[in-house]
Amino acid sequence: MDVNRLRSILQSVRSGSVSIDEALTDLQGLPYEDLGYAHLDHHRALRQGFPEVVFAQGKTPDQVVHIMQRLADRNPLVMASRAAEPIYQAVKAVMPQAQYHALARIITVGEEPPRPGVEQGYVLVVSAGTADLPVAEEAAVTSELLGARVERLFDVGVAGIHRLLDHFPVLSEANVIIVVAGMEGALASVVGGLASCPVIAVPTSVGYGASFGGLAALLAMLNSCAAGVAVVNIDNGFGAGYLGAIIYRQGQPRRSQPTELREDEGVTVLER
Repeated sequence: MDVNRLRSILQSVRSGSVSIDEALTDLQGLPYEDLGYAHLDHHRALRQGFPEVVFAQGKTPDQVVHIMQRLADRNPLVMASRAAEPIYQAVKAVMPQAQYHALARIITVGEEPPRPGVEQGYVLVVSAGTADLPVAEEAAVTSELLGARVERLFDVGVAGIHRLLDHFPVLSEANVIIVVAGMEGALASVVGGLASCPVIAVPTSVGYGASFGGLAALLAMLNSCAAGVAVVNIDNGFGAGYLGAIIYRQGQPRRSQPTELREDEGVTVLER
């Protein structure tokens, strides 16, 4: 249940095209729905601006399908993360409109938001190596689904630092930068020392044995001497993309404050 859906229901009740009882039936899934194996938070889009996201890993195909169906009944766009190809095929068999972002392992059902214009800044997703791309794409696609403009800069790790420095203007104009790196995770500190915007560091599990499945990169990023660097968990592209989109939205122009009153269908409203 998002803001636009709720507003439509309330306007229909006010106009008389929908009865109060019909509206209550439509709203009966709030604030959550008990499926036995899951409690769906139908109130989340009203609180946070985006519906609950399905973490597909560890769930059965039937569970993912049922959850996405129930969420799609109440929201214009729903998303499942960490979804393997068989999960997608199960979802698509029931919801043919489902789309699959294969590299990011993300399923979407519904209409994806339009891309913002170039004048509105962007979230920049930077990866150290090609092996980091699945996590980087998870971050990029997540930010896009939350309405942010996203630019990508891949395979610019510290082993060839000139590759990154050649793109300094792209770094300097971003609203927020998501840096995805494995091995020793040094790229986040380098970008943090160059950029004036917030940097979200994502350690990945890419690397040889002494990287300890991403723990070495995580600790290096947590110990960064560059200011303005925050760190999410190992391989958590979704969390970084979500946070990046929130920061992006905070930097966008807000609607002006109410300036005058006017009459609309007999009701006094604030003109913005």
